[in-house]
Amino acid sequence: MAAGGGGSCDPLVPAGVPCAFSPDRQAYFALASTDGHLRVWETANNRLHQEYVPSAHLSGTCTCLAWAPARLQAKESHQRKKRKSEAVGTSDQIDLLALGTAVGSILLYSTVKGELHSKLISGGHDNRINCIQWHQDSGCLYSCSDDKYIVEWNVQTCKVKCKWKGDNSSVTSLCISPDGKMLLSAGRTIKLWVLETKEVYRHFTGHATPVSSLMFTTIRPPNESQPFDGITGLYFLSGAVHDRLLNVWQVRSENKEKNAVMSFTVTDEPVFIDLTLSENKEEPVKLAVVCRDGQVHLFEHILNGHCKKPLTSNCTIQITTPGKGKKSTPKPISILAAGFCPDKMSLLLVYGNWFQPTIERVTLNSKEAHMCLVRDISNCWAPKVEMAITKVRTPVMNSEAKVLVPGIPGHHAAIRPPPPPAEEVESKRKLGGNEVSIEERLGAMDIDTKEGKDDHLQTNSFPVLLTQGLESNDFEMLNKVLQTRNLNLIKKTVLRIPLHAVIPLLQEVTTPFFVSSAVLMVQWLKCVLTVHASYLSTLPDLVHQLGTLYQLMESRVKTFQKLSHLHGKLILLITQVTASEKTKGMTSPGQKAKLVYEEESSEEESDDEIADKDSDDNWDEDEEQKESERDEDIDDENEEEDEDAEEKEENGEDRDGASEKELNGDSDLDPENESEEE
Repeated sequence: MAAGGGGSCDPLVPAGVPCAFSPDRQAYFALASTDGHLRVWETANNRLHQEYVPSAHLSGTCTCLAWAPARLQAKESHQRKKRKSEAVGTSDQIDLLALGTAVGSILLYSTVKGELHSKLISGGHDNRINCIQWHQDSGCLYSCSDDKYIVEWNVQTCKVKCKWKGDNSSVTSLCISPDGKMLLSAGRTIKLWVLETKEVYRHFTGHATPVSSLMFTTIRPPNESQPFDGITGLYFLSGAVHDRLLNVWQVRSENKEKNAVMSFTVTDEPVFIDLTLSENKEEPVKLAVVCRDGQVHLFEHILNGHCKKPLTSNCTIQITTPGKGKKSTPKPISILAAGFCPDKMSLLLVYGNWFQPTIERVTLNSKEAHMCLVRDISNCWAPKVEMAITKVRTPVMNSEAKVLVPGIPGHHAAIRPPPPPAEEVESKRKLGGNEVSIEERLGAMDIDTKEGKDDHLQTNSFPVLLTQGLESNDFEMLNKVLQTRNLNLIKKTVLRIPLHAVIPLLQEVTTPFFVSSAVLMVQWLKCVLTVHASYLSTLPDLVHQLGTLYQLMESRVKTFQKLSHLHGKLILLITQVTASEKTKGMTSPGQKAKLVYEEESSEEESDDEIADKDSDDNWDEDEEQKESERDEDIDDENEEEDEDAEEKEENGEDRDGASEKELNGDSDLDPENESEEE
């Protein structure tokens, strides 16, 4: 059995959901859904047996899973029978399930205990686990990852037993040979390893894309003339991502043949593969391939060497809905997995939704080339295990009761009758009449909403309306909520919507219809991306889901720079035009000044101004006038000095007195100062 990898935005990751049938009579079917939950279903009665949610289910989603082989489980059950403290009845139900995660850890889940058995972390992988294989005898576990390594684990000690580099790129698939001595690994090329020495025994060309499935198809070589060494002459099958051919390879002793000996053609990428081993050369190999398009292709072929043309399927199985009425058309139902029953004449089909799949046993008819099964799965959505466990009682509703849903057109609250006057209520109490109803009490208290509020939506109903509109695709309901312009109301609505409605809301906001009202939608986008950022960061395929939003934003931003330049130029032109029009239209004011202030100029400033105003022609005349004035002043000073001397002699002053006056600082003023004083 092989299971495809988990859904991811990487185009080179296998499609489908990790799932597998239990090896013990296919009693259980394990499925790791995209929400990180592991669900184990009982195939006999299509009932949910167990559900397990890992602690890191959002960051480390399950990428692959594998049941422990039946032989290993038989050994563990034999050991458990020796323990007296445990019930013997549980010995037949020992099932270990290995889960590989996106962060490189491996979880071992026990379906008997219903809890985690152990966890393999230390020294192993540091990247996504692509495939897990149990060794049927030793109980070891082999895993491969995107970190290019293959790891051999000791399950008892939860430690790495051996680790070696498997390829130059990611190792995507593993398979152990029937005798347990060889290991097949594949990225894009296929290698056959000797487990004891960890050396490459053979190389095969492989596929152009990463290999998603590897499995041996025979346990004995067709030609038994030569002694069998456990591997030479065996055939194995390989399928790859986006490849519609399943190749069959033969292990030869010589190293010349590296190409496939035959191939099977299918309609789409293989998602789940199951086959019946060929134990001798006369027994054909039966192959069931579930494709990405939801169909199952059945092949039956005897492996006997080369076959040039690709082999087509002997039978194709499809499932559709009945398509009730003339207008409704049948819709296809996807098949998730298919496995051969122990009798090899019937097939277990798992179809529908991964949350609530339907498991059905179908008898194969070799004469029919195409089988179309009509199934109605409309009533199979609720998990049956919850109905058996839940203790919630559903209230018995009266057939005449009418359920009112807020916000839907046509549904309005019942009109309350006018409250009775207070006098009537008091009279009832006094007379000992019937007890006053709650409605009358509320009416007496005048608890009522204001007029006109019934026409508007209440704030607390916005999250309910938005969720209902997204689930039912009701255009009117969505339009009422999304066209609001109150930013506070938008934020409260985004805070109260459930998490499962976040992605549909983002997709609804980015639909082409709402592009015309992009201003409002940007407010919704801003609130959703800020409030629910932690939830959105846990989604692995968020970029793929928001591709429309990215393209829309890029197309709008491309022209924004040019528009901003044009907007700036237009504003500049408009401001200049308006300014020039204002200056032309302005008239000079006719008012007189209320106050005029003039400064008086000093004499020096007036002389300077007059001197500045004189021309160069009068320069010589000015000089002559100045010289004549100086000569006259000198003559006047000499005459004054002579007069002073005569006066001093008359007053009897001699030179000695004059000298004393000079020493005492009482000497006469300078002639210039004296002239200035006169």
